[in-house]
Amino acid sequence: MSAPEYMIDSRDGRIGEVMGHVGGYVQLRPPGGGREWDCPPEALTPAPPGEVLRARVRELNRQARLP
Repeated sequence: MSAPEYMIDSRDGRIGEVMGHVGGYVQLRPPGGGREWDCPPEALTPAPPGEVLRARVRELNRQARLP
């Protein structure tokens, strides 16, 4: 099994794990899980490992604050 691929949606700066390709779009999901979104491939750039780690930590912190 290969490691997940993470990309940055340059339209809004969100980082997402590549989940698949549908209808000419790339489907992304936030690093900690959540709702997927579609992004045109030309708006994607590879996410550096440090950015992915920061996004995952933010999500874990957000989950810890939920009631």
